[in-house]
Amino acid sequence: MLRALLIQEDFKVGRLHVATLMKRMGFEALYRKPTTSKPAKDQQIYPYFLRKLPITQSNQLWATIAR
Repeated sequence: MLRALLIQEDFKVGRLHVATLMKRMGFEALYRKPTTSKPAKDQQIYPYFLRKLPITQSNQLWATIAR
């Protein structure tokens, strides 16, 4: 969008050059960023019981998801 505005004002500039200049000046586009890492409010947090368990051989540990 910024590139289009500059072209309308007779500045010959490419989109990559505009992106470089924006990065140098610290500008960034305003848009809603994804919130995929935020858990739901009623989400239950389960403890991780296998943190200190040393796994020394293959097929020593199997896991299932209970729903």
